[in-house]
Amino acid sequence: MEKLKIGVVGTGHLGKLHTKMFQQISNCELVGIYDSNPDHLAHASKEFNVRAFKSLSEMLDNVDAVSIAVTTSAHFRIAEKCLENNKHVFIEKPITSLISEGEKLVKTAKDKNLFIQVGHIERFNPALLAVEEYIIQPMFIQSDRLAQFNSRGTDVAVVLDLMIHDIDIILSLVKSDVAKIDANGIAVVSENIDIANARIQFVNGAVANVTASRISQKKMRKMRLFQKDNYISLDFIAGVAEVYRLVPADQQLLTPAISFGEMGMGDKKKRVIYEQPEIKEVNALKYELELFVNSVIAGKNPVVTGEDGLRALKVAQIIIEKIEESKVNV
Repeated sequence: MEKLKIGVVGTGHLGKLHTKMFQQISNCELVGIYDSNPDHLAHASKEFNVRAFKSLSEMLDNVDAVSIAVTTSAHFRIAEKCLENNKHVFIEKPITSLISEGEKLVKTAKDKNLFIQVGHIERFNPALLAVEEYIIQPMFIQSDRLAQFNSRGTDVAVVLDLMIHDIDIILSLVKSDVAKIDANGIAVVSENIDIANARIQFVNGAVANVTASRISQKKMRKMRLFQKDNYISLDFIAGVAEVYRLVPADQQLLTPAISFGEMGMGDKKKRVIYEQPEIKEVNALKYELELFVNSVIAGKNPVVTGEDGLRALKVAQIIIEKIEESKVNV
């Protein structure tokens, strides 16, 4: 397969971004787009000078894979039809609204030897990519994702809209099963939970304190990782990572770093080293879509699999259930 023939379903904000990015990826051919709203479809077709399919079935007759960028509630219906027609799928996060739906998609893909990649875009944020060379084994994580109100996305709780980004990252970094979850949250301006906090405890003893809000005055997307002799700060908006490390006082450093003095006593003294890893210049959306195309062409599992998306969804649903339980018990 020299070029992957792909179609985009959905011509809203994300769908248009997908369309634009696929037109820039050399080893794929954007065959066309589809949207159930004919006016939106016609406008996007003209804007990007791309074929507008009259139906999803017509698109599936002409592509190898489909990128799904529609409302969460429609993910399952569209993805299921794509998989049943033997098409690989890229699905924006969350994978589905319901766990049972996600499980069915993952099983169908496995049975048919097809690939699902879930659009957890923050996995490809320059801040996270910058620390790929470090050994990351966090035992405490503090995550804050705050956004100004936007009606787009309020069809689901903020846990599925925003927090799920951090849930996915945390699950990818902590190599352990979840042991316990406590959570609180409230609906403020929409009909769904607008602000939420969760404490996730893992079997290996690691703890993550995760907060998400879509009713903040200022934007913030930060994660702080604490582990033995290391503190790592990730700013997902700036795309910057900062690393503080404790190293033996007599250790020779191989890379430039700033020393903040020493800690400890006697022969156990260690130096506090500050490093700012090189920022990787990358368009996160284009990069994740490129990786999806590459994985299908090479026949290898995507970086963020359907199983990964399902695991994040399961944790998110538990958080939502805990919040609902806390309301009942008040």
